[in-house]
Amino acid sequence: MIQTLFEHYEEMAAVILFAIGFSTLLFHRNLIKKLIGMNIMDTGTFLLLASMGYIRGRKAPIIENGVQDVSAYVNPVPAGLVLTGIVVSVSVTAIMLSLTVRLYRRYHTLDLDEIYILSKHEKEDR
Repeated sequence: MIQTLFEHYEEMAAVILFAIGFSTLLFHRNLIKKLIGMNIMDTGTFLLLASMGYIRGRKAPIIENGVQDVSAYVNPVPAGLVLTGIVVSVSVTAIMLSLTVRLYRRYHTLDLDEIYILSKHEKEDR
């Protein structure tokens, strides 16, 4: 069993990263820490996809020396998914950071509980 775990260390690292990010997302009240947790989760997901797409002994899908056999190359789809995911992740991070800045300017805190309480008081005052 331990031999199998050491053979799949990339997958283990991906699961650990995902778990760290998920627990950060669940247990921290600070919006910046939640955003960091979300990015750690993304990194774990990308690592898992990339490690699943790689096959030892195969090369990138660029035809060299006339070798056109499919078994000589790795599947390019996981790498494309990872690249697309990174672009989406950066975009979501940028939007979340801008929303966090707006929330901070309005409520002068990044604690979700305090923001919730302050927003309830704002509604009651109207």
